[in-house]
Amino acid sequence: MLVFGSSGAGKSTLSSALGHQLDLPHLSMDRDFYWLPGWVARPREESRALIAAAVASERWIMDGSFPSSLDLRLPRTDLAIWLRLPRLTCLTGVIRRGFVHRGRTRPDMAPGCPERLPDRDFLSYVWNFERDTVPAIIRGLDAHGPRVPTLVIRSRREADTLVAAVATRSMCPDHATA
Repeated sequence: MLVFGSSGAGKSTLSSALGHQLDLPHLSMDRDFYWLPGWVARPREESRALIAAAVASERWIMDGSFPSSLDLRLPRTDLAIWLRLPRLTCLTGVIRRGFVHRGRTRPDMAPGCPERLPDRDFLSYVWNFERDTVPAIIRGLDAHGPRVPTLVIRSRREADTLVAAVATRSMCPDHATA
């Protein structure tokens, strides 16, 4: 499973919850592939090699947009979940996250990358995500995942409903693991 969308949309929260319910390893693009300690970006080829190795395994749920790696991830994806929440919801999410985790490393972030309050550039990235990043995501879906079912989630309530539905299904003995 692949979960993508704007920063602050709740990708890591949803991925962690679904991973727990479905007994899937949760991979975070930020934590596992992109960032090194001190907010240093991992070299692109090294990052791509790590992603390719991770998606070669049978079962996983991965959160992170990064359109430049959709060519590696989508062909190995059975279901894509696109968190396409309103920009104000996403902005609120990144600001809240900045205050809640300020000075500490979030569980979905690489060690040595303490959370900080979002700066103007990051807020601008979130504000302009639909305009600037979504076209690349759509191109990636069209080119590398045309047969991958994509579930679009447009609110936190819809995300919560999905987690509750999966939890209910997971408790039914006839539907052990997906």
